[in-house]
Amino acid sequence: MEIFVKVIQLILSLSILVIIHEVGHFMFAKLFKCRVEKFYLFFDPYFSLYKKQVGETEYGVGWLPLGGYVKISGMIDESMDKEQLKQEPQPWEFRSKPAWQRLLIMIGGVMNNVILACIIYTGISFVWGDSYLPNKNLTYGVQVSEVAQKAGLQDGDKIVSIDGVAIDRFSDITKKILLEDAQTITVTRDQEQLKLNIPEGTVAELVSSKTSFVYPRMPFNGKVLNFSKGSPARNAGVNIKDSVVALDGQKFAYYDQAVKYIESKAGQDVALTFNHKGEVKNTTVTISEGGKLGVYYQPHQFKFEQIHYSFLQSIPRGIQKGKATIVNYLKQLKLMGDPDTGAYKSVGGFISIGKIFPGTWDWYSFWSMTALLSVVLAVMNILPIPALDGGHVMFLMYEIITRRKPSEKFLEYAQTIGMFLLFGLLLYANGNDIIKLIFK
Repeated sequence: MEIFVKVIQLILSLSILVIIHEVGHFMFAKLFKCRVEKFYLFFDPYFSLYKKQVGETEYGVGWLPLGGYVKISGMIDESMDKEQLKQEPQPWEFRSKPAWQRLLIMIGGVMNNVILACIIYTGISFVWGDSYLPNKNLTYGVQVSEVAQKAGLQDGDKIVSIDGVAIDRFSDITKKILLEDAQTITVTRDQEQLKLNIPEGTVAELVSSKTSFVYPRMPFNGKVLNFSKGSPARNAGVNIKDSVVALDGQKFAYYDQAVKYIESKAGQDVALTFNHKGEVKNTTVTISEGGKLGVYYQPHQFKFEQIHYSFLQSIPRGIQKGKATIVNYLKQLKLMGDPDTGAYKSVGGFISIGKIFPGTWDWYSFWSMTALLSVVLAVMNILPIPALDGGHVMFLMYEIITRRKPSEKFLEYAQTIGMFLLFGLLLYANGNDIIKLIFK
């Protein structure tokens, strides 16, 4: 059922994004009196699931869910319709229109996706507001990952700033380390402020580890929320709502201290003291070979900041959020383009995208993911690669600047090369997904 819900969310989200994108091309084509022969959600090689002719346009749903398209007369596109291009240009054809009109037709899809993302973020801001964990509310400091430890951080440090810029939101810490090539991090430790240099290679290690740089440090309350499968603690007689008091007589102030002690006792017997309905009990538990007690603890409740927006306030917030998402995604592309970081190895296809959606239906998560994917679709489509909108824009800008139109034969070859590149990327991304499923 969980997989089914993820798949439905993915298909619905992509359908909305593809339709809105293609409407952008369609509306400018109609505005400039170009003939639109087809408007399709998904691709339809050999056959379609549904089609209906309305006026001069055939509307349909294809069977291959890899996007969608509008087929505009006189344009070299995915259909590779060479026969049409052998005829004399007609007034209603794309190739007969001025360069500035063709440019607007090509950027219409990207423009719509950016606008859609801002509209969704506006709606999210108005309905749900903005909730975040302020860095100042991390009373117990941070719990550091192995990567952060190599950078000189210690459990309990309180992060003050990165590259001299004060940190307001806890979620910004890992983001700044990954995307902004941070050089220094300032922390408070034992009432003393220290400035630490972030060593070279930290980003690559962080990408490889697939973890956050730091985590909120939590006090150890020991309250049992649930058990993992085959839990050693459950087998030893611990029940849900019991509290772990001590291990081998040792009490722990923080969750990370308890975890490290349990990991150090992998495969060994440990004396476990726990509280059951007000009664202190003692038992012996054998820690798993993986260094786990098999217990999910009740998490500490941090104080989150909640910002509410009126309808008018939500509009600039939505635009701001859309802009920030575009900037961050461009930084991620830059990260993936640097072979030293190894970020390209994490490129995924439809399986990776589907996994991001929650296993239960949640409108906040659905719309947040749809807004993000709208930005991704916009940015990817505007890249100057033949076969993408950005490839057409690149050649149109060349024509506008030089006043020389590339030959249709050149555009045909460029489109073919671009399609091979895109199919190669598609195979790589989805191949990565399949490999991860097999060898996870």
